[in-house]
Amino acid sequence: MTTRARISGSADAVIRLSTRPADAGSTRRRPVDGFSRGSARDTSRGGGLFTRAMDGPATRSLRALVVAVACLLALALAGGCASDSGNGDVVDQGYQSGDGSIRTWSPAERGQAVRLHGTDFAGAPVDTGAWAGDVVVVNTWYAACPPCRKEAPGLVEVAAQYEGKAHLVGLNSTDDAGAAAAFQRTFSVTYPSIQDSDGSVTSALQGVVPIQAVPTTIVLDTQGRVAARVLGEASQATLATLIDDVLAEAAG
Repeated sequence: MTTRARISGSADAVIRLSTRPADAGSTRRRPVDGFSRGSARDTSRGGGLFTRAMDGPATRSLRALVVAVACLLALALAGGCASDSGNGDVVDQGYQSGDGSIRTWSPAERGQAVRLHGTDFAGAPVDTGAWAGDVVVVNTWYAACPPCRKEAPGLVEVAAQYEGKAHLVGLNSTDDAGAAAAFQRTFSVTYPSIQDSDGSVTSALQGVVPIQAVPTTIVLDTQGRVAARVLGEASQATLATLIDDVLAEAAG
């Protein structure tokens, strides 16, 4: 099946659908048993009520549960503070983090060729069809995404290392031109990014290969087919290995 994604002011982006992401499971919680306290009348003092906690198995179980929950909460809070402190002045705007998992497809498993085209943030045309016969690496990102910022220097190095053999292109459906330009200046990004303001290119690409996190990096082989995908931050070494593998296929 063929999906057309329109970029404002450009031609359709033509992508063929082949796979869909799997449905997520569901989890149900079991309620914790309640604890009741007993009441008795103090006849020795002339009446009135007093409340006495029952020091039985239920009480001891509840106490143990409270202690365990308190410990878990303390550990969670400590972990959260450690995680936040590493972000510096970068604002986390709710990115969906990936786990860095890598999926590859053998040549026999790959679907139809993928071609993405639109305009960059300066209005210049970007068309992966112009790189036919070369490896293409597509990276989804946005400026305030912490792992996107962390992986950016490595992507710049990969682009320089494989110049003439592989091409990098970003795909950004979040930022305006100012935010994107600031990011590109900060990290000296030389490769182009498609401005996907309406999300049509990202949505169409999602029909070909699941994009379940930002960043996601996709490697297209020399025929434009999806050969590999990294969910989450992609290291320079990982990308170099994936590109080398695809180049070796073409050479062999």
